[in-house]
Amino acid sequence: MKAIIIKFTMAALLIACGQLTFAQCDTTVVLKSSKTTYLDDKGNVKSEQTEAQNATITISKKRIVIVPGNDHEMAGDITSKTCEWKTPFKDGKMIIKATFENDNGEQQHATIAITGVAGKVTLTYQAEERPEVKIQVTADSFETKKA
Repeated sequence: MKAIIIKFTMAALLIACGQLTFAQCDTTVVLKSSKTTYLDDKGNVKSEQTEAQNATITISKKRIVIVPGNDHEMAGDITSKTCEWKTPFKDGKMIIKATFENDNGEQQHATIAITGVAGKVTLTYQAEERPEVKIQVTADSFETKKA
């Protein structure tokens, strides 16, 4: 009887953890940053292209919207998303694959990695069509909203 109770408790905990992970992926997140860093394909900072630039990134269940400064809005459909947060949006990571379309109708397939280390959250954007360029922002602030 004791073994059955232990197994039931373990199963309940696994289900609860699975629900929490799923909820983290479905939570709408708004990241705000004041600095944009451009990296080369090896991850080295291109100092001549690093700039103070406000950016807002909104990630929902199915879309990601990036607004760099006062420039145009980039919106993409999320094709896949994985969450591996030890502490939601503080320690762990989220990987998003999305398809963006520009004003000319050209598509760009991007991988967006959001990484949290000791509460510092960094977002790195890389398009398949431009593997030599990575764009990185560090969140000055972020908030979560229910999906």
